[in-house]
Amino acid sequence: MRLLLMSDTHLPKRAARLPAPLLDEIPRADVVFHAGDWVDTATLDLLESRSRRLVAVYGNNDGPELRARLPEIAHADLGGLRFGVIHETGPAKGRETRCAARFPDLDVLVFGHSHIPWDTTAPTGLRLLNPGSPTDRRRQPHCTYMTATVTGARLTGVELHRLPPR
Repeated sequence: MRLLLMSDTHLPKRAARLPAPLLDEIPRADVVFHAGDWVDTATLDLLESRSRRLVAVYGNNDGPELRARLPEIAHADLGGLRFGVIHETGPAKGRETRCAARFPDLDVLVFGHSHIPWDTTAPTGLRLLNPGSPTDRRRQPHCTYMTATVTGARLTGVELHRLPPR
C-alpha cells in the first residue's frame, strides 16, 4: 500500500497551486494524508476528487468551511497499522513523549504545522512523521512532501521528497 503525505499547503496564499511532482503522485497513492492548513476548499475538493482515499484534518489557519468538512483528528487502520493525523503537536522538545502519551493506540502519527520535516520514533514505538510543506518552505532549504509504503503491517520506504524551487 503506497502512501502520500502532505501538510500546510496554504493555497492560494503561499502558492497558486500544488506543485506538479506532488500532483503526479496522487494517482500512484492508495491513501493520501493531509495534516491541515489547507486555507482554501478548492484544494480539499481537488484531493477528494483525485485520491483513492483521503485521510485529512483541518489546521489552525483553516476557516469554518474547512472545519465543517474535516475533523481535528483523523484515524485510519491501514494494512495492519493504526494511523492518526493531527495538525499541531506542540514544541519539538518532548514531542515523542507527549504524543505517545496522548495517542497510545497509534502506530503512526502524521502531523504538520511547523513546515519542518520530521521522522522519529517514540520509545513506545509510535512513529511521528511531518512531511513539511510543498508550498511554503519557511526556514527550510526546500519545499517537501513524503511517501511511504505499508507492507506486512510495517511502515517501510519512508521518503522525504524535495521539490524544485518555483
